[in-house]
Amino acid sequence: MPEPAASTVAPVLEVQTGVCYALFAYEVGQSIDLDEAQRRITALKERAPIRHKRRAPHYFAFHPPPLRVTQEVTPLAVGAHRTVDHVDALLYDFGAVSVSYAITFTGPLSRLLTLGEALYDNATLLADSRTRVEQLLASIAPAVGRPRTADVIETYAIFQIIAFTTPCSPGELQTMHAPEMAQILRSERGRLSEQEVRDATSHAISFGAEDLALIDWDAALLFDREADDVRDVLEFANVELLEMRFLDQQLDDALDASYETLSRRRWGPPRMPGVSRAELRQVGRLQVDAALLFEGVNNALKLLGDQYLARVYRLVSDRFHLAEWDASILRKLETLESIYQKMSDAA
Repeated sequence: MPEPAASTVAPVLEVQTGVCYALFAYEVGQSIDLDEAQRRITALKERAPIRHKRRAPHYFAFHPPPLRVTQEVTPLAVGAHRTVDHVDALLYDFGAVSVSYAITFTGPLSRLLTLGEALYDNATLLADSRTRVEQLLASIAPAVGRPRTADVIETYAIFQIIAFTTPCSPGELQTMHAPEMAQILRSERGRLSEQEVRDATSHAISFGAEDLALIDWDAALLFDREADDVRDVLEFANVELLEMRFLDQQLDDALDASYETLSRRRWGPPRMPGVSRAELRQVGRLQVDAALLFEGVNNALKLLGDQYLARVYRLVSDRFHLAEWDASILRKLETLESIYQKMSDAA
């Protein structure tokens, strides 16, 4: 008599210890003097390179290291969950701030999906993070070059599972539990197609036999007891994406204004004068500002050697399409340079 077929139903996973980190990245100015900012901040602060608990620090470091500010706060409700009693703000010298809220969780994996849904466009955290950034800017105002709180914002969720109630290997997570992982990453309660599951879980990486990182464009799942360094890489990449989006938008506006100026001079009355010095200075300033921001972001993080964190950064960069953003920005910078030359000739 043939034996009954083995069940392919995945066992229910219960999280024993987990933390979700909700990130909100803001563009706040052309630059931040981190030394001056540190002198002016009275809240708890930390200025240090990315912490390396398992990898050599020589391979992955910020230049200069960002300034971390930790404030005690009243916990905020996020659906059925609450944030912890402190909020971190990470200041980067190229003019960005990343605000991070931690939310602990336990129970079945389905709770992560519910939490992810509660985080999506969460008005409470959006308003609170913006208020904290504005208050922080007010306290360090002299340290910020040409302050501005741009409308563009980048959010990201990192779900770190520290321990399950019953052991589960990375291999089992990627096979038996892949549909659940994909639903959490895509914040999608409905059943996903096999193609969607493969795409959502395609950017996976491990350092050892017991850890796993799944990186998607809106969220990441980390199965690791010690993942501070990986989280910091993801946080920086989210800030980098913000800056690329902001810079791309600024260049679009600059190109539109420049085209309008050239068109007005070309089709205006015959005696209309050439491009004014003020218009030329404005385009030149936009060109310099854009180039400085682009260089500042790209030079903030140095990768030396093919180490694990460098691979994590390349993986998240690919997921965020940062290379495509870079290429688009470089093309627009070249176009703006060409327009500047035409305007100089017409001046």
